[in-house]
Amino acid sequence: MRHAIALTLWLAGTLAPVAWARADEAASTDIWPKVRASLFADRAIREPADDIVRLRVPARAADAAVVPLAVSVGVPQSDERFVQALYIVIDSNPSPIAAIFHFTPESGRADIETRVRIEDYTHVRAIAELNTGELFAATRYVKAAGGCSAPAAKGDGSAKLGRMRLVLEDDAVSGEPAVARLSVMHPNHSGLAMDQFTRHYTPAWYVRTIQVSYAGRPVMTADVDFSISENPSLRFHFVAREPGALRAEVVDTKDLVFETILDVTPGAKAKASSEAGR
Repeated sequence: MRHAIALTLWLAGTLAPVAWARADEAASTDIWPKVRASLFADRAIREPADDIVRLRVPARAADAAVVPLAVSVGVPQSDERFVQALYIVIDSNPSPIAAIFHFTPESGRADIETRVRIEDYTHVRAIAELNTGELFAATRYVKAAGGCSAPAAKGDGSAKLGRMRLVLEDDAVSGEPAVARLSVMHPNHSGLAMDQFTRHYTPAWYVRTIQVSYAGRPVMTADVDFSISENPSLRFHFVAREPGALRAEVVDTKDLVFETILDVTPGAKAKASSEAGR
């Protein structure tokens, strides 16, 4: 009898997480049709589309408040055919549309790397929209919880608020996509985290838009939300056809503006912008 009870308890303990995971996965899937309709109406989306768009995100996040996310697109950016927008959707987040990146042919490649918050077990989606109107998607299921409601890991960062760093990963080659990294010191408060001392919720305050240009021509614009992690960072591409200034401007929900500029000369040694504040 004791063996039967033990077996029953063991089965309950092993099967229950599977049932919960399936329930969470179903809930995440239920959200997507509403978001899809709001963004794309009834337009066809091709998925899987590994030859066009690939999404890399951990299946189980080590830290739900800082989940690495990378999207690579197999369509070179040209005047004739290019990715004009890349949508990042995190189904079960309080604000499912985490980011919308807008590209031009000057980006060279529509690849993006960043860090996101994930509040609950969820599907994470990357949808690439071409200038031709075609839509391609990649989806991954991520096990993570509490990322949006977690308190800031490094305080409010007020002393360094708006400090930016813009660097090239390697020397820029004329006419070829170069890789740059941008980071900005900002708490990116979601409005969902409780201060453990005051027991009050920290008001929402986060980066809202990011604009990047090179030699006066737009490269990439991002409309982002608090689903982007504290101290936002982006890895992106741009094409340097001649010497020019790579400029990044960040605006937050308080309408504070931060910017930094990096002078780039194709063929010259890569360097970093000086840190810039308010």
